[in-house]
Amino acid sequence: MGGGTQMKGLLKTGVAALTLALATAASAEIRVAHVYGKTGPFEAYAKQSHDGLMMGLEYATGGTMEIDGEKIVVIEKDTQLDPATGRSLLAEAYGDDDAHIAVGPVSSGVALAMLPVAEEYERVLIVEPAVADSITGSAWNRYIFRTGRNSSQDAISNAVALGGDGVTIATLAQDYAFGRDGVAAFKEALEATGAKIAHEEYVPTDTTDFTAAAERIFNAMEGESGDKKLFIIWAGGGNPMSKINAMDPSRFGVEIATGGNILAALKAYKELPGLEGATYYYYEIPQNPVNEWLVKEHFERHGTPPDFFTAGGMAAGIAVVEAIKKAGGAEDTDALIEAMEGMEWQTPKGKMMFRAEDHQAMQPMYHFRTEIQDGKDYGVPVLVREIGLDEMKIPLRNQ
Repeated sequence: MGGGTQMKGLLKTGVAALTLALATAASAEIRVAHVYGKTGPFEAYAKQSHDGLMMGLEYATGGTMEIDGEKIVVIEKDTQLDPATGRSLLAEAYGDDDAHIAVGPVSSGVALAMLPVAEEYERVLIVEPAVADSITGSAWNRYIFRTGRNSSQDAISNAVALGGDGVTIATLAQDYAFGRDGVAAFKEALEATGAKIAHEEYVPTDTTDFTAAAERIFNAMEGESGDKKLFIIWAGGGNPMSKINAMDPSRFGVEIATGGNILAALKAYKELPGLEGATYYYYEIPQNPVNEWLVKEHFERHGTPPDFFTAGGMAAGIAVVEAIKKAGGAEDTDALIEAMEGMEWQTPKGKMMFRAEDHQAMQPMYHFRTEIQDGKDYGVPVLVREIGLDEMKIPLRNQ
């Protein structure tokens, strides 16, 4: 009788242990939420970012999509480029889906709405590719890391490429965080070059008619001497560069200048051979094994080269894997943060490093000059020189 009871107890214990083991095995997965503007004005950027993220996870895991035997599960959520939607979807990802890490979004405005959610849930958010300085500046918290470049990195590299004694610059940008942060950082970086800003013009993000804005810029620049440039900071549609170029700014001695962009946008650059600026990425510029793999695989899978945000998404995917490996798992957020602060890893752009103070990824940028090349229907950004991590004196803006 006693033996039977003992046997039943052992069986019951064994069943419970097996049930727990099976449940643990079933839950032994790493959940990564990609919260990004899959639909909306930045769809092209979003697709590149997601393709790159998946390729980065694949590359960093040797094709297994596993880390130490745990499967990586990617959960997609579409912000539709709306800040309130982005905020609620990130909360859903952390709360309902129990995501260990989130990546995204595309828009700076959406990102700024999402930052407090990461702090509330005490989970890591890797911002890619939203650019506004305030993301790793005034709005930052310890759960935020950014693999994408920030406005200061864009600004400093473009100031190095365009600035100089006797140079006068006007700016045109979209009237929201991306544009205003970009111009503010550009002005600050330009001070050290000897150039001056003559005029700032901000227009709505959906502007298609730039006539009035261009006239104000030309009027402001008309009395200036020396080299005169109009520096354009723009994301999405509208194509201000081509439309303003059609107004013949050379009549006022003004040259158009801008930073790099996705391949589709580079078609407008073909109208401006010799245009200079600084870019985050162009697939023929970086020479390293990660970029070689990305370019080869992207051509084989899609028949096209990887683009601006494909490289960024891949950098984020590799960072996710390297951080989890270094932390010994994805469950402990504090261990992840400790692992990521100061972490160096290889990307399609070469080495990146998360600065410990604000978790901004320090990375190289590229001074380019546009060329017209046979077989390409866009202006090709040809490397003038790489602007290395040591030259990118990026201000700490979260102090």
